[in-house]
Amino acid sequence: MRKSPDRRKEDGFPQRKNEIWRDGMLRAEKIAGLLYPRRCPFCDCLLSAGEPYLCRKCAGILNFITGPVCMKCGRPLESDTAEYCDNCRRREHRFIQGFAPFTYRGMVQDSITRFKYGNRAEYAGFYATAIWKHGGIHLKEWKPELILPVPIHPDRYRKRGYNQAEEVGRHLSEKLGIPCATNEIYRRKNTRPQKGLTPSMRRKNLSGAFAARDGVSLPERVLLVDDIYTTGATLDALAETAAKAGACRIWFACVSIAPGQSV
Repeated sequence: MRKSPDRRKEDGFPQRKNEIWRDGMLRAEKIAGLLYPRRCPFCDCLLSAGEPYLCRKCAGILNFITGPVCMKCGRPLESDTAEYCDNCRRREHRFIQGFAPFTYRGMVQDSITRFKYGNRAEYAGFYATAIWKHGGIHLKEWKPELILPVPIHPDRYRKRGYNQAEEVGRHLSEKLGIPCATNEIYRRKNTRPQKGLTPSMRRKNLSGAFAARDGVSLPERVLLVDDIYTTGATLDALAETAAKAGACRIWFACVSIAPGQSV
């Protein structure tokens, strides 16, 4: 008996099924956009459908770090002949190298303030994209095996509702295709805010702030992630803990870096 032809193949059924799935995803994204409208990370205005991360106005005036930077932390330098910023010249860090796409001032500073304290966790998607695009050469060279966001204390987490560094780390994890550690290292001290402290006070404030959970063994190559780099005291303390847990080569990527003197 002759078999009837498979109409699903002739009609392109598998292709239509994929189209149905994509249409469903697009509808879900549209609904999510209506319920939770996206905002520009810099002016906080609502974004249109053709503006995936930034509004057109802010995209035209946003400045990434360019020109000479510190060979250790990536801070912008004023001189083409300088190799290190004043901070990195004066002290040794526990990380190998790091970078940030933005300087922490002006519209970037205002954006990160809203990100941390104004319930704007949605900004993390753009920040991670900026890190990924700006530091692509570094990330390809370093080949990190794990992203380690700076942990925050549970008391601060309950107050804020999220860890801003972890939000950036999760998005960056998706782009790099490597895991993001969210529980391996924890903050055991609810340290006072670092703002306004001298470098020595910052180091003292962070002494013993982090610890690895029992039995944790980190891979050799680890990328630390945070929102702001100032003196590096926080990342040094976290890098020391990561090294004790097995990490041998440690780098960092931050959203922004505070301006400073170059030498």
